[in-house]
Amino acid sequence: MKRIHYSWFILVVTFFSIIVAGITMSSSGVFIDSFEKEFNWDRSLIALAFAVSLFLYGFSGPFMAALLEVVGLKKMMLGAMATLFIGMLLTLFMTQSWQLIIIWGCIIGLGASLFLTVLSPYVANHWFVKSRGLAVGILTASTATGQLILLPILAIIIEHYSWRWAIGLILILSMVMFITISIFIKNKPQDIGILPYGMEENLEMQQENHKKNPISIAFNGLFEAIKKKEFWLLAGSFFVCGLSTSGLIGTHFVSYCISFGIPLVTAASFLSFMGVFNLVGTTLSGWLSDRFDNRWLLFWYYLLRGTSLLILPYALMQGSLTLLTIFTIFYGLDWIATVPPTISISRQIFGTNKSGIIYGWIFASHQSGAAVAAYGGGLIYKFFNSYTWAFFLAGMFCALASLFVIIVKKQTPYHANT
Repeated sequence: MKRIHYSWFILVVTFFSIIVAGITMSSSGVFIDSFEKEFNWDRSLIALAFAVSLFLYGFSGPFMAALLEVVGLKKMMLGAMATLFIGMLLTLFMTQSWQLIIIWGCIIGLGASLFLTVLSPYVANHWFVKSRGLAVGILTASTATGQLILLPILAIIIEHYSWRWAIGLILILSMVMFITISIFIKNKPQDIGILPYGMEENLEMQQENHKKNPISIAFNGLFEAIKKKEFWLLAGSFFVCGLSTSGLIGTHFVSYCISFGIPLVTAASFLSFMGVFNLVGTTLSGWLSDRFDNRWLLFWYYLLRGTSLLILPYALMQGSLTLLTIFTIFYGLDWIATVPPTISISRQIFGTNKSGIIYGWIFASHQSGAAVAAYGGGLIYKFFNSYTWAFFLAGMFCALASLFVIIVKKQTPYHANT
């Protein structure tokens, strides 16, 4: 019987680590109402804390990519998971709004950064030669899997007990993953005497970054990237991607539903239901990115996402659970499907060795968009007492992003071992 390649064990542990980090970030949507009621904090202020978190974890991405090259995979994953644990633990003791901004905006934002920015392409690039796109698709889909399993559970705990018990569940999961990472994660295949999955001969691996300053590595990648038009087009489209996903849907969807009389658990269940289809859509997107022109994949993803965002306000205004279910399926299939093709195009333009850091900068743009939507959605609600304009604007921006990606110059794919 043929042994399972150890790269797949690395992928599984990384998958579940990203689930825990992902549910930590996406849980912000189910905590907004609880924080507002218990502490009497303004909703736009709570949204600001979550916006700072989204912005910070995005802009730390390229530095996390550089640190991965210098410090190694295992230490970075352990440090990031410990930071998430500390942030969630401190949440139990906060009493002031500035503490929320420090804990969720800074500590949790930094803890989530590694897992939700550059970890997926790093693991795919270093542990896989064959099926890289599929590996990225699976790892990217793991954030949706966390929503699928845990968001309704968190909502039920909050509704029947309190938000503190929900925080407790995340703390337990963080500790379990810290122990699992310490046992199973290795820095690179060579550490255990194997080659990356799909590599048939031992090619010399470039290690030139290992003795350099992580900050200089990150900024050198940025200075190289900004000279190319394609970088700006990908960064602009990913700004819209963040704006229309984690920033808007991830932060405000549950509250938007509640404003139309939909119960918390039902709203959280719709969000988790998106996770079912996101798991399918993003994994399929990874498979497709190995086989088709990634520009056209992104064009259709953004166009279809924009259409779905225009449908949502109408579905809620009509009180139609059928239309809301259609939106959930439609949007869910497309939620993070943009990530594998974007990573693939980055790798084709900049090469495997540099693409991790440069993708980190592209993802920083993603999180800038997410931060704008998280805080902007709260402001729009404050002034209009409704999120409707936020969703309409996001839909229109998605149409613009579809034009950005289609004018990216078609790339000649790199061979798998480059």
